[in-house]
Amino acid sequence: MPDAPLILWLRRDLRLADNPLLSAAAATGRPVIAVAILDPLAEGWGAAPKWRWGEALAAFGRALEAVGGRLVLRRGAALAVLERLVAETGASGVWWSRLYDPASKARDSEVKAALKARGIEARSFPGFLLHEPWTVETGQGGFYRVYTPYWKAVKDRVVDAPLPAVTRLAAPATWPAGDRLADWALGAAMRRGAAVVAGHAAVGEAAAQARLAGFIAAKVDRYRAARDFPGVEATSRLSENLAVGEIGPRQIWHAGMRALQEGAAGAEHFLKELVWREFAWHLMHHTPQIATANWRPEWDAFPWRGDNPEAERWRRGMTGEPFVDAALREMYVTGTMHNRARMIAASYLTKHLMTDWRVGLRWFEDCLIDWDPASNAMGWQWVAGSGPDAAPYFRIFNPATQAEKFDADGAYRRRFIAEMSREPPETAHDYFRAVPQSWALDPARPYPAPLVALDEGRERALAAYAQRGS
Repeated sequence: MPDAPLILWLRRDLRLADNPLLSAAAATGRPVIAVAILDPLAEGWGAAPKWRWGEALAAFGRALEAVGGRLVLRRGAALAVLERLVAETGASGVWWSRLYDPASKARDSEVKAALKARGIEARSFPGFLLHEPWTVETGQGGFYRVYTPYWKAVKDRVVDAPLPAVTRLAAPATWPAGDRLADWALGAAMRRGAAVVAGHAAVGEAAAQARLAGFIAAKVDRYRAARDFPGVEATSRLSENLAVGEIGPRQIWHAGMRALQEGAAGAEHFLKELVWREFAWHLMHHTPQIATANWRPEWDAFPWRGDNPEAERWRRGMTGEPFVDAALREMYVTGTMHNRARMIAASYLTKHLMTDWRVGLRWFEDCLIDWDPASNAMGWQWVAGSGPDAAPYFRIFNPATQAEKFDADGAYRRRFIAEMSREPPETAHDYFRAVPQSWALDPARPYPAPLVALDEGRERALAAYAQRGS
């Protein structure tokens, strides 16, 4: 039926520009019904990612209305919701953009098979990545296990030009009913922290475009030299927008390539960071166990501790190591964490506190508005030593010497640790406004003593590594 509606199942593709799914649907001229589904997978997301998705849905709903569309919200199991929508609207097809984590792939495969069995067109589109994970192969036909060869394999690959923004969508004769976004209460688990984090988020496609333009204009040239200094505004901060699809990776790639061709000194390193994200999804597609188990199975017997009181002090930014605590507090205040700080915080938990990397992974999953399942899993395992590209003996980061090197003036630590200053900035006070009241934290109290001496923690980790190898 050429005039039958198309249902577009939207997930992490909330943009009008460079959206292959939306562009293909608009090109058909058929009525388009966009739906977002709060299914059990989305219900299980952490507090910050769920809140941030809700903010993105609100912004994209307004964008769709500006081009003649509407965002229908439904709650329930994805297949059941889609089948009901097909019955209600007479739609002949259900389309969506691909996701690559194990749970999403299993759900999407089930949905596709069931819809096709009923004679409904079920079609998936690229758009979340530069390269589909199965299209990048080694010379032997396998997948890449190390980043540098992966980068060399894709750096000269042709990346299609970004698609123009969709400017008009055909509407159905009657819109199906939907839920109110407020009734989903996606920010409930954030509690009072949502208001604090909201001041640092850049929500929506227009904000993402502005971020990219501002970065290319003013920051990309010094990106390589300044990106490791968390007290300096040197990064793009686009990970937040990429996570929910408010901007597409192809647009970022081409903007970075133009900067590279124009001689920007930091452009290649910026592109390498975008490809690091690709590599993480490449690994998750080929080795889905990376999300929950040691990527290197020989680490299964390593004597990491499970959750423990010291890990709780780490979560609360109360370890007594200022660089580590600033990192954890930054995450609670802004919903993000500088990449250098992520490495220091993760190393401290897994090495100095000998705590299982999955404890930290779950905390990041709960607190990051730029939560990306693949990057989060690969990053934690990379630092812990159990993952790809691991060199654990060289990655026991010393928070004190790292602070001397990358935060020599203390700007980053002062920004987030109120106890270190006579007149702390608002960001430092915001941490105490954002955390659960049950933590009973008070900026007037003395800063805590270190949980463990850094040299002692390092020696303990090295001894455990040596014992593992014996």
